[in-house]
Amino acid sequence: MDAANSLPTPPQGTRWAPSAGWRLSTRQALFACWLGLILLAAVRPLALPDEGRYGEVSRWMLLSGDWLVPRLNGLPFFHKPPLLHWLQAAAMALLGPTAWAGRLVPALAAGLMLGGLYAAARRLTGERLARPAAWMLATSPAFLLGGQYINHDMLVAAWIASAIWCFALAFLLAPASADAKHADTPHAGWARAGFVACALGLLTKGLIGVVLPGAVLFIWISVTRRWRQVPRLPWVSGVALFLAIAGPWFALAAHRYPGLWAYMFGTQQFARYTSGGFNNAQPWWFYVAAAALLLFPWPVLMLVRQRARTAGQPTSLGTADDRRTRETLWLCGIWLGTILLFFSVPRSKLVGYILPVMPPLALLCAAGWQRAVTRWPALTRWFVALAAAPLLLSVGLTLGIGRMTGDKLNPGVAQALACQASPNDPVYLARTGSYPYDLPFLARTQRPLIVVQDWPKLRSSAGDSWARELMDAGDFEPAAAAALLQTPDALARAATQPRRWLLTGPRAESDTHADALARMGWHATYEDPRWTLWQSAPEGPEAAQHESLPGCHQQGSHQRRP
Repeated sequence: MDAANSLPTPPQGTRWAPSAGWRLSTRQALFACWLGLILLAAVRPLALPDEGRYGEVSRWMLLSGDWLVPRLNGLPFFHKPPLLHWLQAAAMALLGPTAWAGRLVPALAAGLMLGGLYAAARRLTGERLARPAAWMLATSPAFLLGGQYINHDMLVAAWIASAIWCFALAFLLAPASADAKHADTPHAGWARAGFVACALGLLTKGLIGVVLPGAVLFIWISVTRRWRQVPRLPWVSGVALFLAIAGPWFALAAHRYPGLWAYMFGTQQFARYTSGGFNNAQPWWFYVAAAALLLFPWPVLMLVRQRARTAGQPTSLGTADDRRTRETLWLCGIWLGTILLFFSVPRSKLVGYILPVMPPLALLCAAGWQRAVTRWPALTRWFVALAAAPLLLSVGLTLGIGRMTGDKLNPGVAQALACQASPNDPVYLARTGSYPYDLPFLARTQRPLIVVQDWPKLRSSAGDSWARELMDAGDFEPAAAAALLQTPDALARAATQPRRWLLTGPRAESDTHADALARMGWHATYEDPRWTLWQSAPEGPEAAQHESLPGCHQQGSHQRRP
């Protein structure tokens, strides 16, 4: 394997870094990159559907005070465990229920991934590889874009990477012992940290938080013949920590909802992995291309081969540090290949799933960079330019994402609803064709939406869609689902009651339906190209004054129909 070859020392006077001052401020510069990520996270609107969905689940957890059960539209949402929502709800409690507050969690996870790469690589391979690897990751789209996106991917990727690094440090930095019986005993502190990271990964996104680190380490231990160290891991204290962290939520939630484990692990993880009935089908090579683009342009350096040794050149890999570097690069190659293969098997593929391979890919690219500058010393002056290209690309994409996705967002109708409705007013959603994931988050609704559809028909025909999400969630609480998932006959009853609100699709595309709503007693108060907001029977003068929803920032800025 080329990545495991010895790393030559660059020629005298050759630096891969552009300046000595830059070399002396690595930590500060990487921290500045992370601050740049925080700023980028504040300048774009919500991305649908994930950011609207997961941001709203976290906001609702804070609003409802139910920290045990993640809820989508008021119904139990058990696609993933709750750690992301706990952290995002806590951030929103401190900073307000905004998209930026929610994005702080993946940004912190990205910082953990970056800091973990630099710290672990520095201990295991030395500064010569750790520094360029950290810079490659810090300026990449994986860090600058993936680190500002509200979903589980960056958080679980950070825990997976942390778990692998911790166990690798435990094995490779085993304390020396004069007693042969205790020789090569893994470092207990790092091993326990690895168990903790696995528990947090399980609490973030389920089984992959344990399965992926376990698979990578199993193969690496086999290749490097370290099985004699495995029985000497602190299994008792490590497993105790793992169960103490991950066990309580799974036990309490399963006690309240007996079908939780079968749904979360069976349907949402095993079935989604093995079957082809879910969205986002992609070809087998999708993640190879995605990984290359997320760390653009550095992966091409992995193709640079080691130049043949000249006569008299000292043999490398003869010292303990050389062997540690070799085994670390073997770990990175196995880590990269195992996770790429794992996620390439199912037909359903999403870009964020491949984030766990970014740290080992960066370190392998740094090894390729060192081989390249040994052969072509003039390359050192191009490092800054190569790092600036993905950085500028990421900034440009962040600043332009609002224009590219603005037609999918619903700020106008969200503000109209927020300024016209009271916190306790029921809001109905009908004939929309999709679920407006961002609308409750933007309007700061205080009650779940009442979604009106032909649910008996959808139950037999809906695939991997928003409707299936709500129906599955409703199966855990049928009584709540009966109140929130209603059939079209509910609209006629609601029209006769005061202060009921209805959201439908564009009026121009459904004039017949609009006329039927008007005959029931609904009257339109707001229209835009995508939405019509209706109000039920007129209220009396005594109800004219009411408290708006928290999402009403500028009273009167929305359009009203006469």
